[in-house]
Amino acid sequence: MQPYVLVLYYSRSGHVAAMADQIARGIEAVSGIEARLRTVPAVSANSEQTEPAIPEDGAIFATLDDLRECSGLIMGSPTRFGNMAAPMKFFLDSTSSVWLSGDLEGKPASVFTSTGSLHGGQETTLLTMMLPLLHHGMVISGIPYSNSELSSTATGGTPYGSSHLAGSQGEHSLSEDEKTLCYAQGKRLAEIALKLAR
Repeated sequence: MQPYVLVLYYSRSGHVAAMADQIARGIEAVSGIEARLRTVPAVSANSEQTEPAIPEDGAIFATLDDLRECSGLIMGSPTRFGNMAAPMKFFLDSTSSVWLSGDLEGKPASVFTSTGSLHGGQETTLLTMMLPLLHHGMVISGIPYSNSELSSTATGGTPYGSSHLAGSQGEHSLSEDEKTLCYAQGKRLAEIALKLAR
């Protein structure tokens, strides 16, 4: 099986999914590794399962095996009050068996987010998304300032990981700087994953 970077995300309005697609393009630009796009189901207030086993469109739902067998992980979520969305946290809370086995130890990881406002908690979301990955023993990677878009962007983008300014009504699509940073983040993590796998 060819090594892969798991691009694991939750997207409600499509902005995080669009970022995931750009990140996957960056991963796929690196020879010898591929991108595996996966999502997580929404969390329901009901105690019964309300999502179909396979989503009607977009990426399929992640399994613990997708996580366990990856060579690297890039995780994305919209910002919810400076933190990741509940569906992503719910999925991470189910990964105790992966933590106990140490299957993610030493593998590279990175994070990305989308928010409605420019100062809507992008960096705190990215930092709090890193915490469970550190508990899993993963090696955290951001975006270096050698990517000049970090210094010139008027929308999203941080050294902690890609970010997107969606607008209060979700009216903004990805800017060219945001697309470039997502692509660069995916490419960088794929390259690191191959180096660490040797």
